[in-house]
Amino acid sequence: MINLSLSVIAFAVTIAAHCTRPQLAETVDTYLLAQASGQSADFKAHFDNSTWLGYYENAKKVDINAGVLTKALPITHNRTIYDTIACVTYTEAIVNSTTDPYVIGTQLKFANHKINKVDSVVTRPGDWLFNITGYAYWVTQEDWTEIPVEKQDTRDTIKHAADAYLDLFNAPNTTVPWGTPCVRLEGGLYGDPGPNGTCQVGVPSGVPITNRRYVVDELFGAVDVMIDFGNSKWPDTHEFRIVGGKIRYVHTMTHCGTPNCGV
Repeated sequence: MINLSLSVIAFAVTIAAHCTRPQLAETVDTYLLAQASGQSADFKAHFDNSTWLGYYENAKKVDINAGVLTKALPITHNRTIYDTIACVTYTEAIVNSTTDPYVIGTQLKFANHKINKVDSVVTRPGDWLFNITGYAYWVTQEDWTEIPVEKQDTRDTIKHAADAYLDLFNAPNTTVPWGTPCVRLEGGLYGDPGPNGTCQVGVPSGVPITNRRYVVDELFGAVDVMIDFGNSKWPDTHEFRIVGGKIRYVHTMTHCGTPNCGV
């Protein structure tokens, strides 16, 4: 009887430690306001200093007061997924500017219901296939609406689909749950959006995908995976839309440090 009670208590504590979507959304709003204004004071008020891991841009720990958050960027599109189990979010933010365009992917990791890590992939002209016109247009043409509860995939199904895709880069015999159509938005380059569009083409081989950090949101069938891409360990984010266990959309951003990754 004592063991059963302890198990119930442990389960209750675990559930209590999870985050709610409104809590996470409120904090994400402060992040977006900080980026739009170039003022991060209110955003930093949400940091958990007791467990703080740092502020990262393109896989490097930097001073938040010297990073992209100091620039007031007119965000023209944003979309966020929320992982209420792992207490982490992912936000895709687009700055469709003719003079200073950006596409930024940011994971906010939480502890004690406050942020303890900010992890961003910041892409600009010169990064892999960067084309702000293409990126800004195609994101508006896709269906990222909520999936009814009875049709939602499990966390494991969503995560395994993303892992299969990423494993394929270094293990060509991997079975990937391709959807039809499946379309990849890569820096701004868009695949075939027609009824038979496929994501199977253009996947390189011999490319290890390491240091994977996940955000899984069953409501949207979405998962973001921040990674080190290839032997060069380029900072990269791959976001997937999984419907019925199949990959339908892939969004990728890669920061290389050299124009178009030297290609």
